[in-house]
Amino acid sequence: MREFVVEADGGSRGNPGPAGYGAVVRDAATGQALSEAAEYLGVATNNVAEYRGLLAGLRAARALDPGATVHVRMDSKLVVEQMTGRWKIKHPDLKPLAAEAARVLPPERVTYEWIPRERNKHADRLANEAMDAGARGEQWSASASAAELEAPAGGSTAEPEEPAAGPTAGPTARPDALAAAREAADVRAARTEADVRPARTAAADVQAARAEADVRAARTVATPGWAPADLGAPATLVLLRHGETPLTPQKRFSGSGGTDPSLSAVGREQAEKAAVALARRGTIQAVVSSPLARTRETAAVVAARLGLDVTVDDGLRETDFGAWEGLTFAEVRERHPDDLDAWLASADAAPTGGGESFAETATRIAATRDKLVAAHAGRTVLLVTHVTPIKTFVRLALGAPPESLFRMELSAASLSVVAYYADGNASVRLLNDTSHLR
Repeated sequence: MREFVVEADGGSRGNPGPAGYGAVVRDAATGQALSEAAEYLGVATNNVAEYRGLLAGLRAARALDPGATVHVRMDSKLVVEQMTGRWKIKHPDLKPLAAEAARVLPPERVTYEWIPRERNKHADRLANEAMDAGARGEQWSASASAAELEAPAGGSTAEPEEPAAGPTAGPTARPDALAAAREAADVRAARTEADVRPARTAAADVQAARAEADVRAARTVATPGWAPADLGAPATLVLLRHGETPLTPQKRFSGSGGTDPSLSAVGREQAEKAAVALARRGTIQAVVSSPLARTRETAAVVAARLGLDVTVDDGLRETDFGAWEGLTFAEVRERHPDDLDAWLASADAAPTGGGESFAETATRIAATRDKLVAAHAGRTVLLVTHVTPIKTFVRLALGAPPESLFRMELSAASLSVVAYYADGNASVRLLNDTSHLR
């Protein structure tokens, strides 16, 4: 049976702040490094990054030989003591990360050892390279690791008293990373200063691009990693639609002028599962909710899991659908056909009975957006709101016409993300996947 040693580390420049992890798998008999992994995580805490490093190392070891035994060495006393069971995991959001690590390999084949930081330099360097790459708007790669080998940057890996949970995006593992790094370092030494970039084949470029795209696609809530570095971290608004109410499955108009329904049992379950999913990613730094009951209930569940308070902003309320509140589309078609036709034809048309037009909603959402982006520059904020506000955030970010609102569908408890940069541009990530919430 083969035996590996996994050395892992993680760091955060700010705690929470820009974070990354690194891990290396060694042959236990020879000490030879067999595989490296590193990743920039966006904004997270030290403990989040350390657990992510552990997961990456264990997965890399399993990829090399699923039947091997693994000895983990880390300079995080917290992670080592918690994974051995000697310390209880106090923070509820950290439990899923530990459970996930315990499932990578059979627990009886994994042992843990705490080591001083100076004996964990390889993993620490990889973590810092990942953070440096993130600061440049890139993802870590083996070639970047080789280029920076001579001058690794420093980073904080101190542990806070209370851990938090973190992202669950998969690592970018490089089984041949050590060989690639050595080869690139030799090339660097042999070439002139004007020609220091390691040569790469077209196939390698394609493979690296695909791996990077996979990482970005897998990450549901994180600061986008491809923005120009000189713009700084964006204000990232994570848009969560509330869980189901009794009206949701019936597809009835339910705005800010109706009965203000509460969550159904299904909706409460969706809120709980959304809270777990968000906690595992560990990127949310504030929670803001619409004033309506269904959003405040959803926000309260998520905020409790994240250990955050909820701020209520009236600008996030749903559109007022006037006399259509509580009716199905078919019922509105039967009772108010002319008004419905006008509403479908123009964003300036309001629902029957003094409701709010989509143009008025857009004006309100734009003002709310500007206020929140200014207040949370460089941070990731969860907005718990409704269908029309979320669609409007997305429409405005894309510069799409008002009729695009009728071409979007958002499931209950679904997530979308809009990041706003210093130059006024925005990027949109449409997730809208509730498969993990069912």
